[in-house]
Amino acid sequence: NSIHPSASRTTYGGVSSGFAPSISASSSYGLSSQPPLGPAITAVQVNQSLLAPLNLEIDPTIQAVRTQEKEQIKSLNNRFASFIDKVRFLEQQNKMLETKWSLLQQQTTTRSNIDGMFEAYISNLRRQLDGLGNEKVKLESELRNMQGLVEDFKNKYEDEINKRAAAENEFVLLKKDVDAAYMNKVELEAKVDALQDEINFLRAIYEAELRELQSQIKDTSVIVEMDNSRNLDMDAIVAEVRAQYEDIANRSRAEAESWYKQKYEEMQTSAGQYGDDLRTTKAEIAELNRMIARLQNEIESVKGQRANLESQIAEAEERGELAVKDAKHRIKDLEDALQKAKQDMARQVREYQELMNVKLALDIEIATYRKLLEGEESRLASGGASATIHVQQSSGGKFFI
Repeated sequence: NSIHPSASRTTYGGVSSGFAPSISASSSYGLSSQPPLGPAITAVQVNQSLLAPLNLEIDPTIQAVRTQEKEQIKSLNNRFASFIDKVRFLEQQNKMLETKWSLLQQQTTTRSNIDGMFEAYISNLRRQLDGLGNEKVKLESELRNMQGLVEDFKNKYEDEINKRAAAENEFVLLKKDVDAAYMNKVELEAKVDALQDEINFLRAIYEAELRELQSQIKDTSVIVEMDNSRNLDMDAIVAEVRAQYEDIANRSRAEAESWYKQKYEEMQTSAGQYGDDLRTTKAEIAELNRMIARLQNEIESVKGQRANLESQIAEAEERGELAVKDAKHRIKDLEDALQKAKQDMARQVREYQELMNVKLALDIEIATYRKLLEGEESRLASGGASATIHVQQSSGGKFFI
């Protein structure tokens, strides 16, 4: 960058005096100067025309030249004022950027704390995930145990079903036996009734024959001649025969009654035994039904517990996966935000460096104009002189006069 302000030259009686400063920027640090002519100018070059004899003739255009110089000084003053305003504005911008820089540093520190908090949160989530994994292993072990219990109960249930089927088959067989015994009982009762009727019929026939025989004996006179001249006692004979028939009939009736009574008692005993067996079988069947119902309820309860455990395991796995996904998403968001903050910080640092370079250039330009103004005032006060100020800029952005 080069700044080349210019000033008019004044001639006093052939003597050339004026002000022709030039400001340039180069890429090296350095200072180029002549011996100073006044305390306000640090680097000047002496015009060789000043060593010539002075021409004291008054130039008629000196008043116009001085007026022109005053106008140029006013213009320079205005430019200087605008530069001062610009410098103030840049100082305000500099303060604002410093404030932003401090805020960014605080935000960086805060984000670092947030990173630590998120790392702690992620480690906590990992611990929770490990705990859920351990709980899952425990629940799987319990599930296997419950499956073993379910298999045992299933085997027991199948055994009870088989026992129930066997008991039902035995009950059917016993029922057939009971029905057969009942039919035998009915048949025997019918036979007893028939035999009783037959006994009554035979007794009636016997009594009728006996009465007929008695009537025949009563109405008939029998003459028996005995060699030993004895008379037969027919009444005794009839009584004896009657006694014999009655004895035979009584024995037959007693034997029949005792036999039928014995058979009847045996059938009643068998029927009672069959009834007891039937009641016992019914009680066993009822007990088996109650046991089957209880086992079915236990199986349903175990199935419900198993379904509950499976749903809890699935829910825990889903919660763990969602927590891991959420943690990864938050970590990615934090990394993106951190990268964006770093990029913004780098951009603001570059802008700040550029503004600092501009501010430094403006400070040097202001100092240069200040020295020019002071040199002009010194020139006007001392009678005029020609000065050239060289400003060099290094590669680092610094300026030297």
